[in-house]
Amino acid sequence: MTRRINRTALITGASGGLGFEFAKLLASECSKIVLVARNEARLKAITLKLESICRAPITAIVKDLARPGAADEILADLNQRNISVDILINSAGFGGFGAFIEREWHDESAMIAVNITALTQMTKLFVKGMVERKSGRILNIASTAAFQPGPLQAVYYASKAYVLSLSEALASELKGTGVTVTALCPGPTATGFANAAGLERSRLFTHIRPATAQEVARYGYDAMMRGKTVAVPGVLNKLGVFGTRLGPRTLSAAIVRWLYEPTDGASSRG
Repeated sequence: MTRRINRTALITGASGGLGFEFAKLLASECSKIVLVARNEARLKAITLKLESICRAPITAIVKDLARPGAADEILADLNQRNISVDILINSAGFGGFGAFIEREWHDESAMIAVNITALTQMTKLFVKGMVERKSGRILNIASTAAFQPGPLQAVYYASKAYVLSLSEALASELKGTGVTVTALCPGPTATGFANAAGLERSRLFTHIRPATAQEVARYGYDAMMRGKTVAVPGVLNKLGVFGTRLGPRTLSAAIVRWLYEPTDGASSRG
């Protein structure tokens, strides 16, 4: 029998990748869900698809989280609709490949705005209501990248380290409130991220079989519902995270750079 969760979940980055998989999980269990994404056409298509498997209301909000004020506008929109959020899944985020000195500041600043600023503000805006109601779940999408420096993806790795640190700190602060915070730290995942970040030719994605988005989403969802603070799916990912704690960070950086070198001999710069 399908579980029913009588709570409202808000999912950012819902138009694809892990965000879409989380949306499907929640829709199949007939939760009320709010979907946030910047691509209006894809968001409408996904909303229609989810409505076919879920009788509960689905609210779709088109917002670009890289834009200042977007999080405040989402909260204001939901307040007008009298919708309170019980489960927040901060899935929006993106990466970018190339040497730090060669990447455009516009791209880096947009990454920081989505991966760090928007995630932090969304958490801050919605956690207050959860604490007042003494119940809530927050899932922040970090990465195994959070545990090490990342040459050729310097800002992305740094942003995920921030997400992990923030999530662990908040999980400690919120103990006893009825609200939990989980950082999901997947390794390579087949979500379209590699192509978007220009990593499809890197050793990381050609030598290692990526997990499916469905597998990672289910693992993260279950960890969130159990109130687990840090969730690393997959034995190899767990071993990799453990290994980074044993060796020097200079070695971790060298290994990461090797993994991101293209396998066809093309330059790794830019």
